[in-house]
Formats: sequence, structure tokens, C-alpha cells
Amino acid sequence: MGGLFFAWVTTRRREVGIGYGWTVRTTYLVMALGAAGRGRWLEAGGAAALVRDLGAVGVAAGAGWALGLSFARRRAGIAGERALRRARAARVAAMTGIARPDRYDDAVAEFPPGADLLAPAAGLAGLAGAAVAGGGPFVLGFARLVCGAAFLGVVTDAMLLGHSYLTQPGLSRAPLKQLVRIGAWIWPVETLLLCLPRGMVQVVSGSIDDGANGLLGWIWLLSTISTIVLLVVVEAALRERWYSAVMAATGLLYLAILTAFGQDLVARAVLGR
Repeated sequence: MGGLFFAWVTTRRREVGIGYGWTVRTTYLVMALGAAGRGRWLEAGGAAALVRDLGAVGVAAGAGWALGLSFARRRAGIAGERALRRARAARVAAMTGIARPDRYDDAVAEFPPGADLLAPAAGLAGLAGAAVAGGGPFVLGFARLVCGAAFLGVVTDAMLLGHSYLTQPGLSRAPLKQLVRIGAWIWPVETLLLCLPRGMVQVVSGSIDDGANGLLGWIWLLSTISTIVLLVVVEAALRERWYSAVMAATGLLYLAILTAFGQDLVARAVLGR
């Protein structure tokens, strides 16, 4: 849900090529279907679990619909990319006298970014069902799920977006910087929600047994600190003007995905025992 929401945050800028949207939608469509299947297999009982799994199916359906619509309108391209390519082609034609064929079709309507919001909307219902199925206080459980979805989604999207700079030369760094900064803003909220009682503060202090002699609590703490450090370093790397800085940032975001998953999922595993 979080990944598809932040796909909308990026695609609505009309700068990144359609290939990025296809990659993100396909990735999360497969994950949503897998989630629904695992939910039915492992925890099929109860109305709340059914809502959770139907929400996952809704996420997959929304992502699939947006993916199909984007593919059908692929000849329109993306406004920002289209303008940049046409400007470059015009400069080349002026210098060489050779006009390159235009790949875009102005008669085709461009993909509407709002189509990417259908899947996250379905995901909210699924997360509400998951919060009920998981037991415990609903408000705290739902807040943790929504924040965790946003946190993991934005970090993953940032890593995927970093690869677009290999296939779309000249792309502004602004979309990638935006995702990294949003991830840094979400981090303290995610950390606070996981620390609220009964939370990871009690696990680290030993008041709650993590089943591993305190090891999981320290792994969570290390993952939490490492995540924000990596996001800060990525932000710093993106300030450098060299193109290699984007590739370095993408590599660091690979690590940030691992530490962000450790921050979120280790806490869920321990607190859900």
C-alpha cells in the first residue's frame, strides 16, 4: 500500500518515464497477491482476516488496472520526459540536419496519476482488517501498520527510482530527493509508534522477553539508528553534482531497505509474540 501511494507521489510530478511506474506497479501487484494467498493459508479464520486479505486483493486489482491503463496509453509518454526528448531532438536536428522520428503520439491521452490512488485506498481497508485480526489496541495497531507501510514503501520506491537515472539521462534529482526526505520525516513517527507501551523500549530494557536473550531488541535498535543514518547520507550524496552520486545513493538505499525492514519487522515479530 505504501509503495503504491508513493508511486503516485512521484508519477504526479510528470517527470519520470513510464517504465518506473510499470516496475513499481508490477512489483507491488505480485506482493499483494502473495500477501492475500499467505493470509488465506496461514490465518484464514475470522471476518477481520477476510477483510485484510480482500484488501490485499483490492491492492493488486488497483495496481493491475493502473498498470494496464498506463500500458494502453504508453504512446503519450510523460509530459516532462516528452518535452525533454523533443527539445534534445530539435537541437540535434539543428546541428546535423537529421530529424529523428518522434516516438510520442499527441492524440493519445496521457496516463492520469490519480489512477495510482485506487490501490492504496483498498489497502487502507485491508490494514484496518489486519489491525483487528492482530489483536491488541486497534488505534495503536492500525497506526503502526499504516506508518510501517508508508515507511517501507517510500524507502523501497526510492531505491527503485534510483535505477531510473540509468535509463533516463537528464532526469532531475528532485523526485529522488523528495522520497528520501519523506522517508526521513516518517522515521521518527515510525520509531515513536513502535516505542509506545508496550513497545520496543520495554524490549530493549528487558521488561519484555524477546525470546533471544535480548538480541532481537539490540538488532532492532541498531537497525533503527542505521536507517536514519543511511537516509541522511543518501541526502548528502544527492547534493553532489557528479552523476556517480546518484548511483552511490541507490546503493545506499539498498542497505536502507534492509535496515528499515529490520526496524519495522523485528519489532512486529517481537511485540506480536
